[in-house]
Amino acid sequence: MRKLVLNCYKVIAATALTTIAVTSQVTASYGITFVTQSSALGDNDQLDWSNLGVPSPFNFLPNSFGATSSNGLKLNVDIATSNVPGVTSPLVFQTLPPPGGIPTNFAAGDFLLFTGFNPRTFPAVGNPGPLSITFEKPVQAVGTQIAVDDTTTFTAFISAFDNDSNLLGTFSAPGTSSLNLDNSALFLGVKSDTANIARLVFSTSENNRAFAINKLRLATVPEPSLTGAIYALSALGMIFAVKRKLKLVC
Repeated sequence: MRKLVLNCYKVIAATALTTIAVTSQVTASYGITFVTQSSALGDNDQLDWSNLGVPSPFNFLPNSFGATSSNGLKLNVDIATSNVPGVTSPLVFQTLPPPGGIPTNFAAGDFLLFTGFNPRTFPAVGNPGPLSITFEKPVQAVGTQIAVDDTTTFTAFISAFDNDSNLLGTFSAPGTSSLNLDNSALFLGVKSDTANIARLVFSTSENNRAFAINKLRLATVPEPSLTGAIYALSALGMIFAVKRKLKLVC
């Protein structure tokens, strides 16, 4: 009888170890990828900068401020303060055709978050940032379009960090700026296998130029993993099978 009980405990222990091993395979596969097409982001939430107040024509903001996405995700934006005299604080404006509007190469009607510039200089000296966004709850994917003021070509950078400030990845891509209002502004985003993106940092290669981003696109709810579901079902099936055996043996 004692031998039978020991065998039962061995089976239970083996089942527990198998379940732990399966779980480890699921959680160890997380990774982050670079996204330059908005259609590949898989977003289900957004933050339009008009939510901070409709500009007329500008809505000036402090260098650090809070905002809330359409689905209620809170976040903080921090833009480094410029040391150059005459540079404004960050601002929001709507890009529209001239003569009454400010043309860019975003889509006409987009509300843009702009890092700040000195309107008395030409070309306009601006605040190069960086621009940092910290999420109250980590997200799975995030992206936006970006363009630099008073330049034609540039390189844009995006870095993603987790809750412990560990760097998940840094990526870059070449972009262009124009006044064509043709929605050609570079899309810059990151996507992870799980919701572990807690902070983003945007910057560019231009050290004395401001840059703008349009609405943030966010994936705030991880999509169910087919692989994870298969592992989970397999583990559940093994547990039920062992339980049936234990009923018969023990």
